[in-house]
Amino acid sequence: MAELYAGVVSEASDYDLSMLVRALVMESNRFLEIFSAAHSLHPTDMTALNLIMTARSPMTPGALARALNLSASATTSVLDRLERAGHVVRERASDDRRRVELRVLSAATAVASAFFQPLALSYSSAWSALSAADREVVARFLATTTSATARVREATSDPAAADEEQ
Repeated sequence: MAELYAGVVSEASDYDLSMLVRALVMESNRFLEIFSAAHSLHPTDMTALNLIMTARSPMTPGALARALNLSASATTSVLDRLERAGHVVRERASDDRRRVELRVLSAATAVASAFFQPLALSYSSAWSALSAADREVVARFLATTTSATARVREATSDPAAADEEQ
């Protein structure tokens, strides 16, 4: 199956690019499913864990609820499962004890790093033949494609926001 995507597509149409992005997303999701199953994580739990891990500043339960588009009670259930599994903790903020912040435990980070390292090494190997200019194009392509996807997702989940942008 992996060889199916190994060829270089020249003069790729928008459709070809869309199909390649879709294939990447599907393969990534299948890989994440393996991790989720191995650690008894529901897909929403996995998404929550990733959001907390990659947040630029300490995430609160409310911010997580908004990011997941879940109610406060559903988010509490997600956090309860993640805490029981030893992935996250809820802590009082040091500067405002009323605020609760979410933190990923180092053991969870170590488990994730060990699991995802072979994928990172495979990516590095696959990209090693790319020139700096090629990498710049790939980075720009991925950034613009991710932004386009986020815009459509946001407009789809909140049609009022899409009307405000126009």
